[in-house]
Amino acid sequence: MEDYLQGCRAALQESQPLHVVLGNEACDLDSMVSALALAFYLAKTTETKDVFVPVLNIKRSELPLRGDSVFLLQEIHIPESLLIFRDEIDLHTLHQAGQLTLILVDHHVLPRSDAALEAAVAEVLDHRPIEQKRCPPCPVSVELVGSCATLVTERILQGAPEILDRQTAALLHATIILDCVNMDLKIGKATPKDKKYVEKLEALFTDLPERNDIFDSLQKAKFDVSGLTTEQMLRKDQKTIFRQGIKVAISAIYMDLEAFLQRSGLLADLHAFCQAHSYDALVAMTIFFNAHNEPVRQLAVFCPHAALRTTICGALEQSHSPALKLTPAPSTHPNLQAYLQGNTQVSRKKLLPLLQEALSAYFDSMTIPSGHPEAAREQVDKESDRAGTSLIPGLSQDEEEPPLPPTPMNSLVDECPLDQGLPKLSAEAIFEKCSQISLSQSTAAFLSKK
Repeated sequence: MEDYLQGCRAALQESQPLHVVLGNEACDLDSMVSALALAFYLAKTTETKDVFVPVLNIKRSELPLRGDSVFLLQEIHIPESLLIFRDEIDLHTLHQAGQLTLILVDHHVLPRSDAALEAAVAEVLDHRPIEQKRCPPCPVSVELVGSCATLVTERILQGAPEILDRQTAALLHATIILDCVNMDLKIGKATPKDKKYVEKLEALFTDLPERNDIFDSLQKAKFDVSGLTTEQMLRKDQKTIFRQGIKVAISAIYMDLEAFLQRSGLLADLHAFCQAHSYDALVAMTIFFNAHNEPVRQLAVFCPHAALRTTICGALEQSHSPALKLTPAPSTHPNLQAYLQGNTQVSRKKLLPLLQEALSAYFDSMTIPSGHPEAAREQVDKESDRAGTSLIPGLSQDEEEPPLPPTPMNSLVDECPLDQGLPKLSAEAIFEKCSQISLSQSTAAFLSKK
């Protein structure tokens, strides 16, 4: 794999047609590894001189936000310098020159900003429920398994197993295990096919790490925020909501609130973050486990606008459904209100409707400036409401784009997996499940003692 990637970097320096294997815009571990391994397979098995290169669909500067990806690359000794990121290749210029062929992996719908590239899509390999109205008119292979890396592994082992080296096998093996939550039958994310190909990889490469070891290491790396800047921590797991022109970021921070508030230059960093992304307010939910392995949640509301900050804090403090049971925490920062959250069962997902209601209440309390045309007001409302109808991941997606199509197969959510169309597995969702398991175990232990 490493030698192949070195050749890909060299290929970018030449003016020639390229077959680009492109993962999705979230660029999680599954998307990254699927793009790398599928491009590797296609390059090794093509009978022509066509050049296949994997492209990670984020800016290079965003890689540190994917702690599990950084960890795995280091573990199997693949230098980050060999990877090709979206800001290092101009796909639109290549397409206009007639030199681009796209293979989509781990997604099958291009965002609006890439709509012009749809004509270049030659193949799709995905594990999400297909969107018939938006799917490209090309060969599409979709199967609802726990990890797209499983489908790539199947393609390699059925097509040319002799090309599989240990680096590529280790990438695929670790990714399937993480995506399928260590193949845990109680969680139900892994399908028989996921299990089959993990076992095949382990049979071919007997020195692969133990499943528990690699899963625990990747989970720890995913939640590790040491070494990240404040902006990177805020963007690592972020959502954005809109209401009538008001824009609020909601970030999950995987550390203790007191430690977060003591970061050097925090206030300046928060100001810069909000200004850079035009946020009117920022709500950070810190999450960690205490010494008794119990989940702890805390909140911080940063907002330079006093009236908006008062409205948001009032809505959170006075909420009864759900009741957050907030206790104000000491904060020496102006424009920032901190809380200890007594009800640890209120996740960020349950907090979002409260914030949406708070924004609506704030807008209702505002007076319309004189001379502001009512028609223009209605247009602003329509556009902001359209954007606010869905929660938008805050990493690399265009803010007017809908979220990426969800990952199938019983993702870790509070509701029935079918309620909202099989949502994707996220870092916070895994944390939620761990919290539920931890609390249920604590309760069971308490009852058994009684």
